[in-house]
Amino acid sequence: MSDRKSERRGLGRGLSALMADVALTPDAPVPASQRLPTEQLIPNPAQPRRDFKPEQLQQLAESLRSRGVLQPLIVRPHPDGGDLYQIVAGERRWRAAQIAQLHDLPVIVSHLDDAEVLEVALIENIQRADLNAIEEAASYRQLMDRFGHTQEKLAEALNKSRSHISNVLRLLNLPEQVQAMLRDDSLTAGHARALITADDPVGLARRVVEKGLSVRETEQLVRDQGASPVARAPRREPAKDADTRSLEADLGAQLKMRVRIDQAGQDGGRVTITYRDLDQLDRLCQLLGGSA
Repeated sequence: MSDRKSERRGLGRGLSALMADVALTPDAPVPASQRLPTEQLIPNPAQPRRDFKPEQLQQLAESLRSRGVLQPLIVRPHPDGGDLYQIVAGERRWRAAQIAQLHDLPVIVSHLDDAEVLEVALIENIQRADLNAIEEAASYRQLMDRFGHTQEKLAEALNKSRSHISNVLRLLNLPEQVQAMLRDDSLTAGHARALITADDPVGLARRVVEKGLSVRETEQLVRDQGASPVARAPRREPAKDADTRSLEADLGAQLKMRVRIDQAGQDGGRVTITYRDLDQLDRLCQLLGGSA
């Protein structure tokens, strides 16, 4: 248990390296970049990013021809030895440099282990301009689960608000069918956030796509679905305060399940956790039992 807790201190070495703090010790100087031939650089096979759009690479190649490579790549000595180096961050620049027929590139050599390389790759992946919301959420979740980073630390390191990270993580509570619509750009993140509290998010998502509804129209659709047509009188629930809504979002992001908190004044309240399948129920039991 103590070993596990020790992994949760501060930023990881890999994250520090990506932020150019590659010296990794407070008093050591940041090493200067050097240049290496492009043929000595090898991509990382565990790189989370697999898709490099040709048109975007071509645009970057044209920029590199005229301006050069301004930001050094982060590399490490190749695990197999020799005079090769494995790319830790900057594979997109390396690919574009080959198109631009550049013979060498500026690099910073850092000695990172496999776990730290994955950490850097995930952080770099988050910085992509064309990253969809589900890919972004999955990267946050992996950084939190595997490396122990908190939402606060990620927000600080990535220059994002904590509420942004929390809201993106909530998208992982949606059914896989809705997440697939986000991946293929059928739905925006705004649409998806509106569907998180819906009783039938898959059915509503299909209606949103078919009718081309706006985010506001989607929010109204969710509210209308929550109103019972056979109720004798409309049942109005008291509005929840911002702290309660934030706590629901945080718990839902941590559990990757839908969480509802109903306050009962001085008499306590009720927390409702909704699971989608038996796998989620089993995970919830493990978490509550302290064995996860």
